[in-house]
Amino acid sequence: MANMLANIFGSSPVQPLEKHIDISYRCAKQLRAFFSAAVKGDWDGAVEARKEIVQLEHDADNLKKEIRLHLPKSLFMPVPREDLLELLLVQDKIANRTKDVSGIVMGRKMQIPAVIAEQFLDFVDRNIDAAKQARKSVRELDELFTSGFRGAEVTLVSAMIEELDRIETDTDDKQASLRAALFKIEDSLNPIDAIFMYQVIELTGEIADMAERVGRRLELLLSH
Repeated sequence: MANMLANIFGSSPVQPLEKHIDISYRCAKQLRAFFSAAVKGDWDGAVEARKEIVQLEHDADNLKKEIRLHLPKSLFMPVPREDLLELLLVQDKIANRTKDVSGIVMGRKMQIPAVIAEQFLDFVDRNIDAAKQARKSVRELDELFTSGFRGAEVTLVSAMIEELDRIETDTDDKQASLRAALFKIEDSLNPIDAIFMYQVIELTGEIADMAERVGRRLELLLSH
């Protein structure tokens, strides 16, 4: 058991959360390749990107389970164990949403309307930016743990969270503009395709929402 814990947690109980957010971000990042292929109708390319998404989501889920099972219940830490587990769950949803949205598109071989394709890819990229910023923030957990969640490190992470908030707000604005653009052309689309397109936009936007929630959980840790 001691060796198992050492393999999972290394020298710090927060290092596995840093590993997990890295996997979740890498999963979300694959959406760029996936949607770039889908826009071109390159379904072989989309399949390859989707395989990577599924594998990374699976890896994130497995690591989440290991952390939940083996995170010690009596750690001498400046933050509650439960708060770390809540952070873990929110991180995991970044990968979950990525898998969900790619699954819908792949399952229906959805064609992104050409007139909004560039705008949609820009929206995807900004959601990936949010996941990247969440990863950057969580990567500071080890330093925060070492400093007892006090001092200059707290100021640094707070600034990172503020930037994450700005990115998430930007994705909200882009999502509203994208929905408006889709509304203008929805009469030219098959009604079912239009409904699913709105759903794809919504699920993609939830990646940034989950990233922003990572920031909220970090703020809670900083408040202790």
